Amino acid sequence: MAFIDEMHVKAQAGRGGDGVIRWLHLKGLEKAGPAGGDGGRGGDVILLGVRDLSILSSYQFTKSFRAEDGGAGEGNDKHGKNGEPMIIKVPVGTVVTTSTGETYEVLHEGEEIIIYKGGSGGFGNAHFKSSVNRNPFETTKGRAGQGGDIAITLKLIADAGFVGFPNAGKSSLLNALTKARSRVAAYPFTTLDPHLGDFYGFLLADIPGLIEGASAGRGLGSKFLRHIERTRILVHLVSAEQEDLEKSYRAIRDELISVDRGLAEKPELVVLSKVDMLPPEEQGRVVKEFSDAIGKEVIPLSVIDDELLKAFSDRLAKELAEGR
Repeated sequence: MAFIDEMHVKAQAGRGGDGVIRWLHLKGLEKAGPAGGDGGRGGDVILLGVRDLSILSSYQFTKSFRAEDGGAGEGNDKHGKNGEPMIIKVPVGTVVTTSTGETYEVLHEGEEIIIYKGGSGGFGNAHFKSSVNRNPFETTKGRAGQGGDIAITLKLIADAGFVGFPNAGKSSLLNALTKARSRVAAYPFTTLDPHLGDFYGFLLADIPGLIEGASAGRGLGSKFLRHIERTRILVHLVSAEQEDLEKSYRAIRDELISVDRGLAEKPELVVLSKVDMLPPEEQGRVVKEFSDAIGKEVIPLSVIDDELLKAFSDRLAKELAEGR
């Protein structure tokens, strides 16, 4: 099933039930007074936060959601049945914008947010009884529920997000640090969807690779960058295979700034990945020159070097724990 992180659908809350005309029937009295009940309220449209990141895929072929209408009033002044709500399950981190421009964010598991309210029920004739109107024939119709288009957008909430050019080693690192099983291959855009992994209770996100011009729509575009807007730390991987390490690093930084300057201001760990591709005697020099060029610490890493992998794992765990 395809991973879906954005949808555009329609949603409609239920209509309120109509009020009715009814009469009490007592022995010897055909009409002993008004007894028409009010209509039930229409069901609301409700967002429900869940931990299932693939839940939107179950709505892949759904074009609209509709809550149940309220039931009509009944005799003996009985209230009509309230309509059942339409509950739309969305992953934690989802942003929903309605056709009226209102925006809702679902940030917690089990959180419920009403985005469209059901219509109120109409009044039955018992409602209109008074000292001067003992046998009213008046009723009102139930009101329509709210509704319209909704835009659903998932923004992952992760502790650390891996960014970098395609084939920078993000998926391999995620697999090495967690039990995730991201696809790994020697061609661009292996990761078409974000992948997640658990790292000592912290959530790591492998974001699809960027290229220069992504903010202008090249490659996979920059829409996946929204998945790191809420991450606390960026892990920026630059492959040792790149001819110009500084240029590669700054190209990704420029893309981050082009989309949202706040992304570029997040805490960042710069990693020189695939250092095993360099001669052992060159690794230290390359790391130092790269670090001097960008003015930041650079962490050497190879997922097939247990010592380097453990050193990075310890460093990442420390950074995440301190930032809690």
